Amino acid sequence: MVRDAIEKHLRHEPMKVSKSRIKRLRGISRPQYRLRVDEIRVFYDVSEDSVEILAIVPKSQAEEWLESLGESE
Repeated sequence: MVRDAIEKHLRHEPMKVSKSRIKRLRGISRPQYRLRVDEIRVFYDVSEDSVEILAIVPKSQAEEWLESLGESE
């Protein structure tokens, strides 16, 4: 399910923000985006020609992951 969502959403329009799936994260420089797939969160960055997936974590651990490994602006 996560692999399908990554393929569907991140291959073609990884920066297309939506209310239900993709969120541009504010206040931190890395990761730039979060993709929601049910109870899983995929954190990623986008450069000119690639998407770098930084983490795939359960929703229950997402905030802790951001606090410990996210980079502030």
